[in-house]
Amino acid sequence: MTDSNKVVIKAFLEDVINQGRLERANDLVKEDFVELDPLPGQQQGREGLKAVIHALRSAFPDMHWVVKEMVAEGQKVVTRFVWTGAHRGVFLGIPATGRSVEVKGVVIDRLEDGKMADSRILMDTLGLMQQLGVIPAPPPGG
Repeated sequence: MTDSNKVVIKAFLEDVINQGRLERANDLVKEDFVELDPLPGQQQGREGLKAVIHALRSAFPDMHWVVKEMVAEGQKVVTRFVWTGAHRGVFLGIPATGRSVEVKGVVIDRLEDGKMADSRILMDTLGLMQQLGVIPAPPPGG
C-alpha cells in the first residue's frame, strides 16, 4: 500500500501542481478532501484544493515542485519539498513583484482507497514573504 500511495502523491505533484492539469485531481483526490491547515480563504473539498492550486499557478505560472524526501507508512505519505517560481500575479492580495522565490516545506497526506483524503502542509511562509519583499529579511549574518 505504501508504494502505491507514493505513486498517487508523485502523480499529484507532477500532473496537477507542476503541469497545471487540474482535471487530474479528479482521479487522485477524494471529492470530500479535507485541508487540515487551509490557506486563507481556501474552501474544503477537491474543488477547494483545485482552486488554491489554480491561484498559486496564476501567481507563480512557472511554479515547479521538487520532492527532496518521501516517506510512507500505512495510509500516510510525508513529503519534504522545495518549490520555485517567479511571482507574476496577485498572491494573497500581494501584487506581482516579479521576484523569484524558493520555498521549502513538508506535507503529510493521508490516502483512502487510493486517493488523497486529507492533507496538512507546512511551508516556510515567512521566508516566502521575505523573498517577495513584503516582510524585511534579516540582515546578513543576523
